Amino acid sequence: MRTLNVDLGDRAYPIYIGQRLLDQPALIARHVDAGQVMIVTNATVAPLYLAPVEAALSGRQLARVVLPDGEAYKSMDSAMAVFDELLRLRFSRSAHLIALGGGVIGDLTGFAAACYQRGVPFIQVPTTLLAQVDSSVGGKTAVNHPRGKNMIGAFYQPKCVIADMGTLDTLADRELSAGLAEVIKYGLIRDPGFFDWLEANIERLLARDPEALAVAVERSCRNKAEVVAADERESGERATLNLGHTFGHAVETGMGYGAVLHGEAVAIGMCQAADLSRRLGWLDEATVRRIVGLLERARLPVRPPAGLDADAFLEHMAVDKKNVEGQLRLVLLERIGRATLPMAVDTATLRQTLTGYGRG
Repeated sequence: MRTLNVDLGDRAYPIYIGQRLLDQPALIARHVDAGQVMIVTNATVAPLYLAPVEAALSGRQLARVVLPDGEAYKSMDSAMAVFDELLRLRFSRSAHLIALGGGVIGDLTGFAAACYQRGVPFIQVPTTLLAQVDSSVGGKTAVNHPRGKNMIGAFYQPKCVIADMGTLDTLADRELSAGLAEVIKYGLIRDPGFFDWLEANIERLLARDPEALAVAVERSCRNKAEVVAADERESGERATLNLGHTFGHAVETGMGYGAVLHGEAVAIGMCQAADLSRRLGWLDEATVRRIVGLLERARLPVRPPAGLDADAFLEHMAVDKKNVEGQLRLVLLERIGRATLPMAVDTATLRQTLTGYGRG
């Protein structure tokens, strides 16, 4: 087991990374100093991993909320289902919540924990690659709105993150690839050596080689932890973690939540960001091909859906947290390993990417 720390002073917490961590009941139990615990999970994950988590917490008042699986359920209705059960059972403000699942469950549970009685502790137990390398770390919690993804939420840090890499054995191939999009992102925005390593090892990752996956998860988490420690509230460097996300969120919103996986949408968005960076003179064509090529090798989509034209993209991109007073701002690439802070982009140039990239 490897342990990393997210250094946030009195809100610092550990990230545990290793195999069969859910079979170590003391690891979960030592972070739960409450008699009331609610586990939030989904119908896919519950049959696989709910039992060992509940066993680790025996002797406490346990509750569970098992939601349907999918991005469509990262909603206020699902949050209300959690609140309803907490209130029905009269859980106090010392109660703990545990998020057992992928990014949807982690974001939703964190949001519920931030809101219930103005804040109760919670623990992240991510079971997908995307959640282990990205969404479980850093304290961004949210639910979606029909008009925009992640527009209702809070910064709220967990007590710990327990990333059992054994859970990746049951992950669908498509979900594994979706997680690799966020892994590749770290190489693009701040870790060029990692990008080189990914180019050399992407087939090992797709084959679920345990050693390669351990390197990818630990290095991704280390990158994320460093960024969050430096900029918890996304006033500067942390915004670079959104490379491709403004484009990608437009894809998710425009196509309907769940039609395109988050990681798939981010992959498309990073390709569009690379194309726009080329049009602005920062990347050459060979570098763009290198970026697109790695994402393709990871079995990710690299072209925008045919159902979204430039006007639809612009409409959805206008609802984004990085925008200021109605002005669209994007994270772009100066080179592999260095991203820009959110910046205003000429609409005419942006339209060239929206109408030209991947359309012919």
